Amino acid sequence: MVVVVEHNATEKDIEGIIKVLHDFGFDVHRSTGVNQTVLGAIGVKPDFDTRQVELLPGVAHVYRITEPYKLASRSFKSEKTVIDVGGVKIGGDAIVVMAGPCSVENEKQIFTIAEHVAKAGAKFLRGGAYKPRTSPYAFQGLGEEGLKLMRKAADAFGLKVITEAMDGTQLDLIEQYTDVIQIGARNMQNYNFLRELGKASRPIMLKRGLSATFEEWLMSAEYILSSGNKNVMLCERGIRTFETATRNTMDISAIPVIHAKSHLPVIADPSHGIGIRDKVIPMARAAVAAGADGIIVEVHNDPDHAKSDGAQSLFPNQFEELMKQIRLIAEAIGRKVA
Repeated sequence: MVVVVEHNATEKDIEGIIKVLHDFGFDVHRSTGVNQTVLGAIGVKPDFDTRQVELLPGVAHVYRITEPYKLASRSFKSEKTVIDVGGVKIGGDAIVVMAGPCSVENEKQIFTIAEHVAKAGAKFLRGGAYKPRTSPYAFQGLGEEGLKLMRKAADAFGLKVITEAMDGTQLDLIEQYTDVIQIGARNMQNYNFLRELGKASRPIMLKRGLSATFEEWLMSAEYILSSGNKNVMLCERGIRTFETATRNTMDISAIPVIHAKSHLPVIADPSHGIGIRDKVIPMARAAVAAGADGIIVEVHNDPDHAKSDGAQSLFPNQFEELMKQIRLIAEAIGRKVA
């Protein structure tokens, strides 16, 4: 249930509404926008009479939310969420680019890539210190040493850091070095982990599961939001279909559909979405045209010898070309690349 507060309601009125909702057994989440304060009352009460709230001082309207995801829905918050990461705003008019290797391999590699992507216009350095690999014999990442190297390289070139956490035991350590925590497709429905992320101090980028529906994806975001972390962005990274010509099937339609259903920012990952280096740029163009709030891509200075995902990693000169092309697309639709 959503309670829209009157424009001239006092703080005392709002506190009174919240108290009444608590007394009825609802969990209450407050959202204060530019023009309106909205209270989300969370709880399954099919027979609740909304008139018991509509008549309270300061209440403008009361609506029932039919979607199972309450806090992630446009009904709860009509304005787009903008996440401010140290001055870099995700979800606003500007499109934010995140780029870097699949895995941090050594100091020279990460510094070389950080310099290239920063010069081309990226705002975030991406890279894995802990890698969820299908094979137990594949490179699993450098762990804390990888985090330290990535932070050092990012700071040297004025970048923010985004890296993946695989489970709750890594959160305290990762929060020391990163600005945004990425949650991979395999963990999208790890609900206990999602609840822990609700208590994290960093924004979360939640990747879509391998075959997840939009509702399942948004319900996973709801776990994080309802546990206290309001800084959540979603990442479309392709889904598993019957097609074998590409690594995954990049679902461009997810971008406008999720924007219609939710106020959360949507990032596109064409590297994982298609898994073929020379197809990444066209898919990045398409994602920007569809309304993505950001692009995250893999870039490597020597992808043919990368320890992971070399086949989908761009060469630095290809990344420069990607930036030129998405700037043109962004301008055509009235946006810009941050």
